[in-house]
Amino acid sequence: MNRNFLFAVIIGIVVTMIETNRQTEEIAMTTPVAEKIPHKTTVHGYDRVDNYHWMRLTDKQKVAKNPDVQTQKVLDNLKAENTYKEARLKHTEQFQEKLFDEIVGRIKKDDESVPYLHNGHWYYTRFEKDKEYPIYCRKKESLDNTEEIMINVNEWAEGYDYFSLIGLSVSPNNRLLAFSIDTLSRRIYTIKVKNLETGEILSDEIISTEGGTTWANDNQTFFYTTKNEVTLLSEHIDRHKLGTSQSKDVRVYTEKDNSFYIGVYRSKSDKYIIIYSSSTLSSDYHVLNADNPEGKFHSFSPREKMNEYSIEHYKDKFYIITNWNAINFRLMETPDDATSKENWTEVIAHRDDVLLSEIDVFDSHLVISERKDGLRQLRIIDQQSGSEHYMDFGEDVYAAYTLTNLNFDTNILRYGFTSLKTPFSTIDYNMDTRESTLLKQTVVVGGHNPDDYKTERLYATAHDGKKVPISIIYKKGFKKNGKGNVLQYAYGSYGSTIDPSFSSTRLSLLDRGFAFAIAHIRGSQTYGRPWYEDGKMFNKMNTFTDFIDCSKLLIQEKYTSANHLFAMGGSAGGLLMGAVLNLAPELYRGVLASVPFVDVINTMLDETIPLTSNEWDEWGDPRKKKEFDYMMTYSPYDNVEAKDYPNMLVTTGYFDSQVQYWEPQKWVAKLRDMKTDDNVLIFHINMEAGHGGKSGRFRYYREVALEYVFMFDLARIER
Repeated sequence: MNRNFLFAVIIGIVVTMIETNRQTEEIAMTTPVAEKIPHKTTVHGYDRVDNYHWMRLTDKQKVAKNPDVQTQKVLDNLKAENTYKEARLKHTEQFQEKLFDEIVGRIKKDDESVPYLHNGHWYYTRFEKDKEYPIYCRKKESLDNTEEIMINVNEWAEGYDYFSLIGLSVSPNNRLLAFSIDTLSRRIYTIKVKNLETGEILSDEIISTEGGTTWANDNQTFFYTTKNEVTLLSEHIDRHKLGTSQSKDVRVYTEKDNSFYIGVYRSKSDKYIIIYSSSTLSSDYHVLNADNPEGKFHSFSPREKMNEYSIEHYKDKFYIITNWNAINFRLMETPDDATSKENWTEVIAHRDDVLLSEIDVFDSHLVISERKDGLRQLRIIDQQSGSEHYMDFGEDVYAAYTLTNLNFDTNILRYGFTSLKTPFSTIDYNMDTRESTLLKQTVVVGGHNPDDYKTERLYATAHDGKKVPISIIYKKGFKKNGKGNVLQYAYGSYGSTIDPSFSSTRLSLLDRGFAFAIAHIRGSQTYGRPWYEDGKMFNKMNTFTDFIDCSKLLIQEKYTSANHLFAMGGSAGGLLMGAVLNLAPELYRGVLASVPFVDVINTMLDETIPLTSNEWDEWGDPRKKKEFDYMMTYSPYDNVEAKDYPNMLVTTGYFDSQVQYWEPQKWVAKLRDMKTDDNVLIFHINMEAGHGGKSGRFRYYREVALEYVFMFDLARIER
């Protein structure tokens, strides 16, 4: 064969390969375009057209072995988005891997929790090196005795892309373990029972549950919560007898109001089985003596609108935390044989400046968890003398809260402490001598010096004059010259307060020059219940404008600038991101929206979507015109406009039961169609996961590495 000819053939093949690869890369880098299929609905006389309604699939469609035409179309769009993401971030793959190794490298691989004593056994959880899941263990009477492995989750998780095991519950005689598993990330759990003496898994199997069981004192009966598999609402409390089929289980309670969550638990005193029902605005309880599992539950007090309360049994009475004529809650008590509201008497009065959130009851002490001036406090009251004191934590910005305290007859309180620069610590506190014993502080492998970092508390002035706190941390040397990179985070819904706590993961940001700021916006309970009420329903806009005002302060005080400020939020915090993007996109270089709740109107109009009806008192019910009109002013999906938006990373899980995948999918499609900028919009879909991302101890951090590298790439940080 002619040598020149052969050479020409080889060159031709190489050129063809290069061209093919180039074309493949060009296709991958092509921005996905979703088809627009108008879907018209009329609400309160207002015509709404949703071009991406077709993206919504049923659960049955998602798990079908042979996808139908619509399903395939949805999957093709999701695949195109993931392909585009991989192409746009291909140059960061090595950096992502480095970040993942760095983050995981700080975690102690062979770790163990601090044991706690309950009913004659010491319980603890341990992890083995490079294993994704925990091993649940106990030792009888003494920590010097032989370890008993109750359940090794790693063995159960083999072969599953997703695996969750929760709700471990040991029978009163210590012989049986009930637990719950989910292999799809839909939070629909199957209950199983293990004989801890023989290792046998019993034939009892309870499907479609909330997860978790509550044992009666006969060691043969337990109670559990069943779920509606469509709406995922908790609907019933059932009673199960070991050795019988689920079809024989007895229904002991049905919740008829679909705005309520329900569940069942055992009092710390072990005397009562307690059913709770709670909504955003009210709650009630039904109680049963644990010695009489086949008896009838009796109402604690008749249900009333605007009466939220919780109960805890102590000797011959119940303590009640209630907002009855007390917006920040007060503590009351009542005899355990006369529990209706007319018998309640006040123990701790309401205070305008203090939120009373929880209590821990001991034989000789009462521990009150409070929130004042935006910080958690622990108040210790001697039940005999009435004397009291507040614990001193030694830092100005921190988080402290009680941990597992299952024993009555002790003067030792176990609590957790952390701050933005201090790793989580488990501490035993002698309530009489006021002495603290550090049992464990989370190890940061490779070392961590808190003195290398500085924390501050700032206050932004909101549009109505309210002072919104900001907790911020940065590594010493951070310059306030307007050129610093800052990641601002918030949640701002359901009264959930993001306390300033430590994260070893966050060190990968701080050590590369980023500052991290938590905006304690309205919708949380940073300043008590009024702070929450001022950020929900018809006050929801305050949540979004508070965040924006915090951003403006960080820019004004030269911590950062619009070219260096990043924003992040997930779930309801993802709604926050969507609203902020529509209101003030010019303030941010990049925004990270994780599993974002953005299609507010469509979701809240549809009672078949999981959790919708439970949320009407939080967001509003758009079936009512006044509430619809207000929700339309901020719903992120409905307010996307033809204008410039910042760089964005949006993430979701295909099997998410809390925020359905189609919400961010539709939002991204609409943004791609309407935004007028050339900034990057990346959509990452985890096809195996749900609301919390991938299961396992370490796999989750690959998504964190993705989020971090997205910001680093924009900030021109390359290592």
